[in-house]
Amino acid sequence: MLDFIYLIGGIFVIIISANWLVDGASSLARKFGISDIVVGLTIVAFGTSAPELTVNIFSALKGSTDIAIGNVLGSNISNILLILGITCIVNPVEILTNTKWKEIPLSLLAVIVIGIMSNDLFIDNSSSGNLISRADGLILLCFMAIFMVYTFEMAKRQSKDFPVDKISTGNAKVFPVWKALLFISLGITGLFLGGKYLVEGAVSIAKILGMSEKVIGLTIIAIGTSLPELATSVVAAYKKNADIAVGNIVGSNIFNIFFVLGTTSVIRPLPFDVSINFDIMVAIIASLLLFLTTITFKAKRIDRIEGVFFLVIYTSYIAYSIMK
Repeated sequence: MLDFIYLIGGIFVIIISANWLVDGASSLARKFGISDIVVGLTIVAFGTSAPELTVNIFSALKGSTDIAIGNVLGSNISNILLILGITCIVNPVEILTNTKWKEIPLSLLAVIVIGIMSNDLFIDNSSSGNLISRADGLILLCFMAIFMVYTFEMAKRQSKDFPVDKISTGNAKVFPVWKALLFISLGITGLFLGGKYLVEGAVSIAKILGMSEKVIGLTIIAIGTSLPELATSVVAAYKKNADIAVGNIVGSNIFNIFFVLGTTSVIRPLPFDVSINFDIMVAIIASLLLFLTTITFKAKRIDRIEGVFFLVIYTSYIAYSIMK
């Protein structure tokens, strides 16, 4: 019973803490005149991926590497098939040209890179077995650095068209500096504690139910840590902010692999079970489907029928993973 409390409580604390972190950091950024565009591309992207990062760090330190890998792959799959599926059912979303030809292909490349890095035995018959090494982690972090340079350059170009003093902060609150710093501190502390207890509860439940840590990571933890993306994207779609809805999901997927998995493997090299290749293929297929929806039927738009199709695929995938 205590393990389930740890699991559910950990997810709840992580979601609340990520929200505090984003609110505090966004308020602080606006206080110093940083545009909403830069805030969205950096702080919000980090905030919605912070749950995956904290879970993976604790998983690595605990030696539960299957949870670390399963969490990232499971989150990326659920982001597209589950969260974007639900988002499109709430309100069909338009895909920006820049997202279609740059961010979506980059998120696909990220999964392919992990597939290559993790199959040492298949590619070069490595005697050390399949492993995402510290060197691989550093390469992933280099990719992340390139992506951040790209986002800042894009933010600069957009900021020229929409200067800071002309950008509306909408309903966003701007807190006093002390309160923003308090929110940031509470957010970081909550993410630390929530991640710790979530991993402890998940590992214990996996042992009790006879389920592998990989399946727990791919399902319960992946969905739990993806809830911030779900909330952000559904609200954005309801308000018809399609660029936020899709950009949040695609950006989070890129962040998860390049930064979260990169950081995790630098902390502790991650042994790779060959059975996870199936989940990598599902992640690749999900990214391909996302791209194909932008060039078929109603080009540049994901409608409700395609959203239902995504949900059917995700439900089938989860059912197969649990039964297997």
